[in-house]
Amino acid sequence: MFDPRDLKDIQELGIVAAQVMAQIQVFEQGVPALDVLRPATIGDGIIDCSADQWRNWARVFEQQSNALEVVKFVPASGAATRMFGFLFDFLSAFDPNQQRLNTYLSQPENQAVATFYRNLKEFPFVDLIRQRIRQLYPEFKTWTKEKRFYTMVSVLVQEHGLNFGSLPKGLIPFHRYKKNIRTAFEEQLYEGAFYAGSKDEVYTHFTFSPEHLDGFKREFSQIQSSLERHTKKNYHISYSFQKESTKTIAVDLENKPFRDEHGRLIFRPSGHGALIENLNEVNADIVFIKNIDNVIVQEELPGMALYKKGLAGILLDYQLKIHQYLRTLSTKPEEVSMDALNAFLWKSFGMRTLAKTAQEAYQLLYRPLRVCGVVANTGAPGGGPFWIQDEHQVPSLQILEGAQFDKNNSRHMDVFAQATHFNPVDLVCGLRDHEGKPYNLMNYRDERMSIIAHKTHQGKPLKALELPGLWNGAMAKWHTVFVAVPIETFNPVKTVNDLLAKAHRPLI
Repeated sequence: MFDPRDLKDIQELGIVAAQVMAQIQVFEQGVPALDVLRPATIGDGIIDCSADQWRNWARVFEQQSNALEVVKFVPASGAATRMFGFLFDFLSAFDPNQQRLNTYLSQPENQAVATFYRNLKEFPFVDLIRQRIRQLYPEFKTWTKEKRFYTMVSVLVQEHGLNFGSLPKGLIPFHRYKKNIRTAFEEQLYEGAFYAGSKDEVYTHFTFSPEHLDGFKREFSQIQSSLERHTKKNYHISYSFQKESTKTIAVDLENKPFRDEHGRLIFRPSGHGALIENLNEVNADIVFIKNIDNVIVQEELPGMALYKKGLAGILLDYQLKIHQYLRTLSTKPEEVSMDALNAFLWKSFGMRTLAKTAQEAYQLLYRPLRVCGVVANTGAPGGGPFWIQDEHQVPSLQILEGAQFDKNNSRHMDVFAQATHFNPVDLVCGLRDHEGKPYNLMNYRDERMSIIAHKTHQGKPLKALELPGLWNGAMAKWHTVFVAVPIETFNPVKTVNDLLAKAHRPLI
């Protein structure tokens, strides 16, 4: 199946032909359907805390944080292209010399553009557009309204202007304050001072795309002193790239290796699930995980940080109990009540597998722990918390994406429709065991949760294999705790118009 050139390409990725053959076998056999039981709900897999409980859990974390190595982990490799997608469509569809802008904006399918137009002066980058236009088009003010708006959009997203459509989302200005504007990258760093630090040190790890690294480095060099002055913290950033070895082979519709116009095999990035390898290399006791675009303005941070610290306090409480059991099982197993231990596993994680021996109990307990904030389901696309059953009929709590549900299975779709909560990617993870040693996170994945996606290459259809998602199958065999958090803690920016929401409009 593979010629010498293929084998050389495979080797250069850092993998072997057997791995590629195993991926092709997944395409041929399909991904096993998940045995979905029911959505996790309040009282059945999701914990609901009172205001007093949140404050108590936050204090638990605050009292211990200085003795812990704490890191914030932020996936930040995504480009902002989709964020400006409807503006690219506008540039393709609208002719400023032939069409009337008011007519175009009045059409129902163009309401996103209309919203952007009506609120243009409210966006944090509007002055940057104006500055660039003054440099490029001295005669701008004499143009028609149609040409002026078309040019402003073009300057915003295209290469000759600010080129925001090609930048990573982390380098897009999100918030405008009186004295400065902040990118999503800067807001993530600023936010870290409120909960993701130890003593006066703040450690943040970003996963970048290699081509964007220099841009992030320049940004950090420009903002570091200001951040440290305002927060009175010392900032340390580290970064990593999605590994070439996590790419997966593409196949055609007959499951044969897909080749480009030169006859070379096509390997594609395998989704954010590949980042489990990056997370595995983070050296920390506690890791907060949050997407790059989920930030808020600075005056809202103290309230939001309460819930982040509260989630960490809950994690530390569960972790203390797990570690106490593991230490006793290692040294004085006869002192462990199996009834009490099994009750703990059942009540905490829904494990109905009863441990009969100390060895079985140790194996059930010994795994990483994550506490995941979930918000009330508002109908947004994406994943949520569910109960599933593994191949041994053992139930567990999992974050599942919509793509993991079989749309031809009416029961699957009924369960999906009954979901009450949504996954905002608000995780706190415990990565070290009772002896202080890091878990090998690669041992706790469920390969059954891979996804086969349909894509195209130069107009030709292909099938791509996405590895189990970072907070989906890549963490499937972790201990999982779901906790309801307020919807106000979830403020992603999926399109540029999301920057008009209250959470992204500073009062200062």
